[in-house]
Amino acid sequence: MKEQIKELIPYVAIIVIVILIKSFIVTPIRVIGDSMDPTLKNHNMLILNKLDKSYERFDIVIIKFQKEKIVKRVIGLPGDRIKYVNNELYVNDKLVKEEFNHSETYDFTLEEVANVDVIPKGYYLVLGDNRVRSYDSRAFGLIKKEDIEGVVSFRIWPLNKFGKIS
Repeated sequence: MKEQIKELIPYVAIIVIVILIKSFIVTPIRVIGDSMDPTLKNHNMLILNKLDKSYERFDIVIIKFQKEKIVKRVIGLPGDRIKYVNNELYVNDKLVKEEFNHSETYDFTLEEVANVDVIPKGYYLVLGDNRVRSYDSRAFGLIKKEDIEGVVSFRIWPLNKFGKIS
């Protein structure tokens, strides 16, 4: 009996390690919907890095939102004044080039979508790349940092798109 238990210990250890890694370090995430099109497509599988909590402008993040996990792109950081004019992003009154494909962004100011002039500490403005069809900060306001589960930068499905998300 003791020998059988000894034989099981490595398998139990492997299971525990896998559960811990999935819970605290990385986990697979499936894209649902087309709000991040053309960058990410419906049913793409991504790897979520739960350790990276230093969010930067244009990071793609997973957000806990109303019992769901949604994929969005960070546009505004704490301390930023954000506005879009003629499909161009202005951060603190300076034009910032978006180096990724996205659909047209209608004009808006931070005050119009979040009733603030400056993004407060611990909050972020997030948008989908498919701006015409995305349910994002323009609809639900700013996101708390603690509602962001982590950053995604690696796609594992479909296989022809396997690798770092560009």
